[in-house]
Amino acid sequence: MSVQTHPVRDLSAALEREIEEQERRFVARQPRSAALSDRASHTLAGGVTSSWQITRPQAVWLSHGAGSKIYDVDGNEYVDLHGGYGAALAGHAHPAVVEAVQRQVARGTHFAQPTETATEVAGELARRWGLPLWRFANSGTEATMDAVHLMRAITERDLIIKVEGCYHGHHDSVQVSVSPEADEVGNASRPNQVPSSTGVPKAITDLTLVVGFNDLPGLQALLEANAGNVAGMIVEPIMMNAGIIPPEDGYLSGAKELLHQHGALLAFDEVKTGLTAGPSGATGVVGVTPDIVCLAKAIGGGLASAAVGGTAAVMEHVANGEYEMVGTFNGNPLAMAATRAMLFDVATDEAYRAIESLRAKAVDAFESVISAHGLDAHVVSAGAKGCVVFRPEPVRDYRGFLEIDDRFNHVHWLYQHNGGVFLPPWGKVEQWLMSVQHTEADIELFVANFERFAASLT
Repeated sequence: MSVQTHPVRDLSAALEREIEEQERRFVARQPRSAALSDRASHTLAGGVTSSWQITRPQAVWLSHGAGSKIYDVDGNEYVDLHGGYGAALAGHAHPAVVEAVQRQVARGTHFAQPTETATEVAGELARRWGLPLWRFANSGTEATMDAVHLMRAITERDLIIKVEGCYHGHHDSVQVSVSPEADEVGNASRPNQVPSSTGVPKAITDLTLVVGFNDLPGLQALLEANAGNVAGMIVEPIMMNAGIIPPEDGYLSGAKELLHQHGALLAFDEVKTGLTAGPSGATGVVGVTPDIVCLAKAIGGGLASAAVGGTAAVMEHVANGEYEMVGTFNGNPLAMAATRAMLFDVATDEAYRAIESLRAKAVDAFESVISAHGLDAHVVSAGAKGCVVFRPEPVRDYRGFLEIDDRFNHVHWLYQHNGGVFLPPWGKVEQWLMSVQHTEADIELFVANFERFAASLT
């Protein structure tokens, strides 16, 4: 992980001017996307397949991808740094993944029975994460749902703790204080339990306690106030629902110690950081091994694949049937074939060295642009992921993240998009992802667009 910072001018008028102009260009170059959105509105709720695809000024409809590039239905080519919200570490149509999936398709796509490939995948995950026993699922939501259920089953307690501003999927137990507004959060020492959407019963939100990231005193107070009732805590070891917020020294080891002192468990949500932060995910970066880890996104090479790993003591409760971890598509042979290819053929030491070279190139270049134009911003990166934080001071928790003016991120996204680089929308929330197929030329275009963006404001 790296964090570099810089000094606040009022650029409000420039931001509004650039938003208007860049959104005009955005729409003008994508008429077929507009037409498809209109057509889809008659059969797809909201005209998209996921609510996260509803972006201003309009949804982008894609045609195909190859290597580090993707192509929209209007024929525009983009360097893909969106990466399917962090899933496409392999890039697109990676030969190893294509070959593995094609071979398995010809042998059958679903059995609801174990295959030998699953043992190879589990063995490699155990080696990388230092946790001996694994089960599989189909999404990050399923993985974190099982982790929460498992912590409650083992401890026979109802309460769980999550971090304010963290997203762990869309099951009820974690749909609490995911992205609350500033007027909803309450006192920093005891954050409010804010439901993240309609349809989440208050009875559920009452069972999910909230604490700030990097706040060990707050965690200790919460555990003491609910002594004997907390099953465990789920946390992103590197927070990634608010750009990228790294853990402070001693935070995660301290959290683990406090939880164990109170008979509670620690689960890492590595859905975003698994394989992208490094070959052993964030667990390898931070040097703290949790009781349970949840993986998804990048491990599947573009297919729906997820995994839950745990200590022998934790997973014994699954092995002996005390907790049933089930799913018709768990360990699906197609998903296992793609995951095996990711672990053995794609996410290699050589690939990580190449990604690190590109990461350093991008961060150094972005910092030079920030300095040259006097932007009040800094860059944060973690392995294959990174983001520009439009604030001079480092962000240590969700409340600091709320202070960032999202218009900067939106204009930057528009400049990159109109300049042929596809970043994830939702501005300051998300991160870029470098795949194993990106090149120096891709990063040079990325930097050139950022230079144009910075010059437009200053």
